[in-house]
Amino acid sequence: MNLFRKKSINQIISDSGSKGISLNKTLGAFDLTMLGIGAIIGTGIFVLTGVAAAEHAGPALVLSFILAGIACAFAALCYAEFASSVPVSGSAYTYSYATFGELMAWILGWDLLLEYGLASASVASGWSGYFQGLLGGFGIHLPTALTSAYSPENGTYFDLPAVIIAFLITFLLTKGVRESARLNAIMVIIKIVVVLLFIAVAVWYVKPDNWTPFMPFGFGGVATGAATVFFAYIGFDAVSSAAEEVKNPQKNMPIGIIASLAICTVLYIAVSAILTGVVPYTELNVKNPVAFALNYINQDWVAGLISIGAIAGMTTVLLVMMYGLSRLFYAISRDGLLPSGLSKINKKTQTPVKTTYLGCLLVSLFAGFIPLDELANLTSIGTLFAFMSVSIGILVLRKSGEGMKAGFKTPFVPVVPILAFLSCAYLMLQLQMQTWIAFLIWLAAGLIVYFVYGRKHSLLNKS
Repeated sequence: MNLFRKKSINQIISDSGSKGISLNKTLGAFDLTMLGIGAIIGTGIFVLTGVAAAEHAGPALVLSFILAGIACAFAALCYAEFASSVPVSGSAYTYSYATFGELMAWILGWDLLLEYGLASASVASGWSGYFQGLLGGFGIHLPTALTSAYSPENGTYFDLPAVIIAFLITFLLTKGVRESARLNAIMVIIKIVVVLLFIAVAVWYVKPDNWTPFMPFGFGGVATGAATVFFAYIGFDAVSSAAEEVKNPQKNMPIGIIASLAICTVLYIAVSAILTGVVPYTELNVKNPVAFALNYINQDWVAGLISIGAIAGMTTVLLVMMYGLSRLFYAISRDGLLPSGLSKINKKTQTPVKTTYLGCLLVSLFAGFIPLDELANLTSIGTLFAFMSVSIGILVLRKSGEGMKAGFKTPFVPVVPILAFLSCAYLMLQLQMQTWIAFLIWLAAGLIVYFVYGRKHSLLNKS
């Protein structure tokens, strides 16, 4: 039964400051909202929209984004209550420790390592492609062997730009969360301006005829499209990783989570509607659909700015994802499930330097050597699993009565948590069988790590 030993919320909060040196509480509601937008708007809006429209949903891509957004909205309300009640690093991992016990907490933590690690690596690879395109415009070309992940048939062996950007982001994160949040806010503003520019220019070229047929692949295509574009929403949960570094988390955490998701959902719906109205959906199966649409209507000068916005967008996604990865490693190692020495905090910057560089090492290995084109679905299934666990966790939290009396409360409990669980489960079922197999293999590997190391070294076990 010690597999299900729990930590009380009071114990979790107490342990977060038990080592004397705590994380620096500097973030407010605006910082959190910018972190959320920074994590969400990136690869999804600049890359996935075209493929999802061409292969799955057609012009009904708008409905796919709405469907995925509704599932995320239900989950976000549950995350907001947990972030308000348990203002500690670790996101769903920490919440599960208080509600389901240690084994489930470890499974969720291992699951989130998959989400943040692979998402970071995927974004770093995408950033590399855009950056090399930008260099190519100035006549600068890297040796082919260093331009992409290991693929001997294409003559590539190592993605050097992806590894460089991962190390630069890591260096910034070790300098302090305040500095990282400032740079993130600047780049978020740049990419929002670029997205709004696309909307303002392209809306005048919309042809309603392109929206017919509206649902060429039926509702099944809309649902599959929702599961595909769900990857575009991944990131708002990373905001909850910042809980331990937030001023007045009971108030600011819910604002940051809900506001960032709401803003991004509106932008996604507007962009997808205009995109399929400007270009026939059958022609959108390209890697840069937003820039492609602008070239399609002979607005090449804006298309160039879109590339800059895409680079800024993916930089902020990488920043927030690697931030979340470092805080997740920090929370797990602080509990003893990973070597506790990793959780040491730098006195000067008040950041967990060791876990930050550990995350960088993993992302660099993935991005540098492994082609990640097919792993967006694997990242999505890990996130959906975490969302389902948090949704059920709210019901357990309410029943135990441990939640904070003050702070945000999920409305219409148990309806909202149940709807969050069911909608995420539905999207999980739309994913392919090989995605499920790979996910189960990853979880099995995590269980081996837990029973070989984590269970024995857990601080709860020692106590």
